[in-house]
Parts: sequence; C-alpha cells; structure tokens
Amino acid sequence: MDKAYERIIEEAESAALEILRHNARGPFEGLPRTAGWGYPEPYTRDLLISLLGIAVSGDGMLLAQMERVLARLADNQSPHGQIPSLVHEKENTGASDTTPLFLLALAVYRQTTGEPDFLAAAAEKALGWMDYQSPTDKELIGQLPTTDWRDEQWVNGYGLYVNSLAYSYLRFFGNKEKSERMLRAFKLFDITSEKKHTHVHSRLREGSKPYLAFWVFKIYSSERFDLLGNSIAILSGLVARDRAKEIVFWIEKECEALVRRRELAIELAPNFFPYMTPGDPDWLDRYGEFNLPGDYHNGGIWPFVSGFHIAAIVAAGEYELAEKKLAVLTRVIKKASDSKLQYGFNEWIKAQDGTPRGQDWQTWSASMYLYAAHCVRERKTAFFDFIA
Repeated sequence: MDKAYERIIEEAESAALEILRHNARGPFEGLPRTAGWGYPEPYTRDLLISLLGIAVSGDGMLLAQMERVLARLADNQSPHGQIPSLVHEKENTGASDTTPLFLLALAVYRQTTGEPDFLAAAAEKALGWMDYQSPTDKELIGQLPTTDWRDEQWVNGYGLYVNSLAYSYLRFFGNKEKSERMLRAFKLFDITSEKKHTHVHSRLREGSKPYLAFWVFKIYSSERFDLLGNSIAILSGLVARDRAKEIVFWIEKECEALVRRRELAIELAPNFFPYMTPGDPDWLDRYGEFNLPGDYHNGGIWPFVSGFHIAAIVAAGEYELAEKKLAVLTRVIKKASDSKLQYGFNEWIKAQDGTPRGQDWQTWSASMYLYAAHCVRERKTAFFDFIA
C-alpha cells in the first residue's frame, strides 16, 4: 500500500474501533449492542461474526466483552446444545447459523488468547447439536427457510452459507475425518447440469458457473449467487485456489454487467444476484414489501459481507484487486443515514443507487472492515489461513 492509501485506511480503522467501543456495552446486561442506536439488543450472529475484526484489532476491552458474550451464550445454551439468537434470551431459539457461528467464534477466540480449553463443555454440546442437524444423518446440514442471517429470504434444505460455516468449524476443531467427508459431499453444490435455471442464467453475463449453488436439496436447487456463502467457502479452503480465482473474476465480470444494466451503482458486489423479481418461480409475495430487487437480502450491498468478500480475494492471491475493493469499501462505509456522521458503517446499501438503507454504526460492519483491512495489509487471512 502507498502511504496516502494507508493513511486513509488507518483513519477508517480508527473510526471502526470508535464505533465498536461505543457499541461495547448496551442496555441488556451490559452486553454489546448490535448497532449504535437502532439495534440495542445483543444479536448472537452479528456479535459472533464481529469477533473476527475484534480479534485482529488487539483491543483488550473489546476482546473481554466478547469473552462475556461467549460465556453468556454457553450459559444460555439449550439442553441439547443449541445456541440462542439473542445472547441474553435462552428461549429465543430457532436459528440455523448461531450454533456453527458459536463454534467458529470460539475457535477464533481460543487462537487469539491461547486458551485451547475455553468453554470446552459448551463446545462439546454445540458439536453434538450440529451432529443431529443432517436430514440424512450424514455430513451436510439442513435448515428451514429464514433461519439463517437472511430473515427475509428462503433457503431450502442445504444452504451454502451454513454448510460453509460447518466445514470451517470442523477444520478449526481438527475433525479431519468428518471435514473430508463433508468436502466430498460439497459436490452437490457444483452447478454441472446442462439444464439451466433460465430465470437465473438469462440475467448472467457469463456462461460458466464456477461458483457454488445458493442451496440444494434432492432434485431442487437455486443457482443464484450467494456472495457470503461463496466467500466463506473460499476462505475455508472448500474450493481450491485455482477455482477461487475463477469465482473472484466471475464476480467482477458479472458486476460489470450489473453496472451496465444500471442494477448496480458502486464497485462492490451485491450480497446476492441475479435479484429475484416478481414472476420468478422463487419470488414470494412478502418480498414485495421487505425484499425488493437490489434491497436487503435480495441484492443489497452489506459492508460486513464485503469484508468477507475482500478477505476471500486475498485468499485467492489477488492482492491488487483486494486493495482496490478495500478502497471502494472505505468510501462506502462513510455513507450514513444520519448526515452528521463522518462514518456511517451502515447496515446495508441499496444496489441501484448506493444509498444507505439500514442502521448506522452497525457492529459487524465496523468489525468486518477491520478484518478486511488486516487481511489486505498482511496479504493473508487471519485465522482461516490456519485451516485452509
């Protein structure tokens, strides 16, 4: 990085740390809040994902708060091992990604602190819970619609995101035999059929399909592109580096096409595309109110997802492209719903016009910026390079 670029990044990192410190204590048992003002609750998935950026920051106070989060989740773990969706509410259950995120975050915390046995009993219970989440009693994890981070989007059967998390924690916990079986099972996510989903591929520029499917189950699947799921697949080593590079450059070409069609206003990939539109077989009436094309989970740009994407570009060895994307993200995190803020670190950005539409000072937006900047600077992916 040149000095001017590095200075801009450092200023944004300082702003991200300020936000995380502001959010470190909220009104619920003094646990961290999910956003500066809009979300005072300690949402489990948001806070567990934020541990990645907090861990690389080296901030002792923030890390101590994350220790409290992990310990409180262990206290509120269900008798069968499930992790709740709100840190402080034992009965708030039903999420498919909170337990795998707990295991992933716990592994990161152990690496960071050098405490390999921290919350050992809770880890064993969580691993046991996950063992029972396969409909076929094998490797791939099943889920019900709207139970992962996409609370306004259906994922049926085997979702790429949740299964990429599961593969990651198996690698972190050293379960080589099961992770290798899971790696072989991931062939189900390859898009190899000659029969194309025309409602998807008529809107894609490239004929090739190097990425992994959004979800699969028996003869059904979705071939729309899930940026978060594919990014975690790259980070965890689920896909080989050559294929990772293919996916990275496929994303670039598709985003160029989205820009030309005026479906994308900035040089960051939407979290999901092609967008679902009325008349598509996977369109639901509720999307017309909560999940319009280019909005929210249906193609919105989420800075925390962009953080994972940039880290995946680093994992693919495309360092100059990662620097370019970090520069774009640095401009985007300035966007705010409140015009008085110098840095918004907003929740999500509308794809077609680049306007912030979520809550400002979002914890995982700030944290994943720190993680992405660290990966770009070091040219390696902290924690994931241990397993990939």
